[in-house]
Amino acid sequence: MRPIGKIAVVLASVTLALPATAETMTDALAKAYRNSGLIDQNRAVLRAADEDVAGAVAALRPVISYAAGANYASSLPGDNLSSSVSLNAGVLLYDFGRSQLGIDAAKEAVLATRSALVDIENSVLLNAALAYLSVRRAEAFVELRENNVRLLMQQLRATRDRFDVGEVTRTDVSLAEARLAAARSGLAAEQGGLARAQEQYKVAVGTFPSGLAAAPRAPKVPATEKAARDIARKTNPQLKQVQHQVAAAELSVEQAARGVYPTLNGTGRVSIDDQGNDNASIGVELSGLIYQGGAVASGLRRAQAGRDQVRAQLHTTGLLVDQQVGNAYANLAVAVASIDASNRQVRAASLALEGVREEFQLGARTTLDVLDQEQELLDAQTNLVSATVDRMAAIYSVLDAMGTLTAENLQLNVPIYDPAAYYRAVKDAPTVNVSPQGKRLDRVLRSIGKE
Repeated sequence: MRPIGKIAVVLASVTLALPATAETMTDALAKAYRNSGLIDQNRAVLRAADEDVAGAVAALRPVISYAAGANYASSLPGDNLSSSVSLNAGVLLYDFGRSQLGIDAAKEAVLATRSALVDIENSVLLNAALAYLSVRRAEAFVELRENNVRLLMQQLRATRDRFDVGEVTRTDVSLAEARLAAARSGLAAEQGGLARAQEQYKVAVGTFPSGLAAAPRAPKVPATEKAARDIARKTNPQLKQVQHQVAAAELSVEQAARGVYPTLNGTGRVSIDDQGNDNASIGVELSGLIYQGGAVASGLRRAQAGRDQVRAQLHTTGLLVDQQVGNAYANLAVAVASIDASNRQVRAASLALEGVREEFQLGARTTLDVLDQEQELLDAQTNLVSATVDRMAAIYSVLDAMGTLTAENLQLNVPIYDPAAYYRAVKDAPTVNVSPQGKRLDRVLRSIGKE
């Protein structure tokens, strides 16, 4: 029969036969970062938030407009045709800080959206890592099942040979045949699992897996759960996003509270008609509300309710972040303990199988005893593969919970997206192709297109 020791050693390290150009975990993460439509989608959301700042800034600048018109009148003693052209300008002079508060709130919204983009990046890379590990697990399971089928085929041939010479009964042959059929069914199920894992990999990474390499050395994580919680409280992007949303909500409340104050605007107008008559005027205009049916007070209460909502969300998000860290470390502890126990189980099951086979040759054991021990070794090897994969998955989950599972922190070989580049180009509300800022914006847009 085929020796089991070599198989156990191979699976204990979760190492499969690989082509010379095997795809590594780093390759998969880099592909996921480049190919993710979800990241591209949220980059566009961030650029839209950047434009909100530009729009708020533009509200403080002069507004210049023109108007041209012609008028035809039919009357006695004759028809009359007249035309005129006018140039109008208006600028906000003072509104008790409402517009500036709007700018500040838009900036906080930008920071919140940047944090959301980092969270999406963490999720995309975590899904890619888990998909990679799922394929590796499924490939190991398939190889284990294939080895088991080959072993049972040898077992069946040996049992039939012994039946032919009268050493065993027909029952022993039937037991071996049944166990082989079950092994083939298990192999088919694991092959189906591998196909599903490959489809999941394509969704997460963007391509089907091709000869995946063994998972690299696990990234470093804090030695204790408490240390990881402390880091997560400072760097988790979900938490930072809500913190900026709270700041924006506070500014919105203050802006709404100043809605009852008047606004001072400067106005100017120059016009000329077809007779050459011109007219110019300049002035200031103070406007404010006397009565609006409670709309201002309602808007203030709405802003206060929104602020209270995100304040409560900040508390719950902090608890969820703590839970994510705790769950990841619990899974990590379980996986480490399972690896140690499974290694011991594999070694013990291998020795037990060798002993049972020798006793079977001497007639002290039955065919069923051998088959049961082979199944126990297969179960032990399967548990070891799962525990090894679970350990890696838990480590990447810790990084995700801390918010450090990013292309930059992992030093992936990809162009790192600068979330502030577009903001710097539009924060002063440039006019494209006119101002120097607009030309810089053109360059940023071209670079985004190339990415």
